[in-house]
Amino acid sequence: MPLDVRPLVTPTTTALITNEMQASMIGGTQGVGAAGARILPNVVRLAEAARGAGVQVMHCVKVFRRDSLARNRNIVLYRQRGAIPAEMPLADSRPVEGTYPCPELGPDERDIVMTRLHGLGSVTDSGVVPVLRNLGVATVVVTGISLNIGIPNAVMDLANHAFEVVVPRDAVAGTPDEYGEQMIQNTIRFLATITTTEDLVAAWADAPEVARER
Repeated sequence: MPLDVRPLVTPTTTALITNEMQASMIGGTQGVGAAGARILPNVVRLAEAARGAGVQVMHCVKVFRRDSLARNRNIVLYRQRGAIPAEMPLADSRPVEGTYPCPELGPDERDIVMTRLHGLGSVTDSGVVPVLRNLGVATVVVTGISLNIGIPNAVMDLANHAFEVVVPRDAVAGTPDEYGEQMIQNTIRFLATITTTEDLVAAWADAPEVARER
């Protein structure tokens, strides 16, 4: 019997997170950027359905200063990509271009945008948890990239902070595609309820009108 996700995603106590769905990360013909571009329409659809139902939408983006101040230098991935300058450039506090949500996602004036300067996880030490608590959120729907690092990090942290976590499998992505599916099948499903964009949209479409007044 298909899972009825509606009791888990009551609009007044649910938030939708988009994880690093930012302009600098989405696009291209391969890798995480291409994977993110494939799921972007579903993430947009979920954000629109969430807003219509009164679910809080939160965009978690990582901001890099142009002078790399405060950027992690212990991350192997950054070294491999040549993303860490050998010498500290001249002071420049402007964010690297593209460190904002994809324009397809707005953000809408009702959304919350949470930024961080460090780390690979969007939840812990980023202000996300206390903001969710202040909003009265009990369930977090996690979307975005990547199933390689960012999504499992967010899911585990949210679970450790005692939130109910829901993951729409067609609104998260990693690279290669097979690995992303393995991550869902062998890890994420033991920490979060796995569902689909279609089921969440249907659940929020059926939400009582009172929930839409948030």
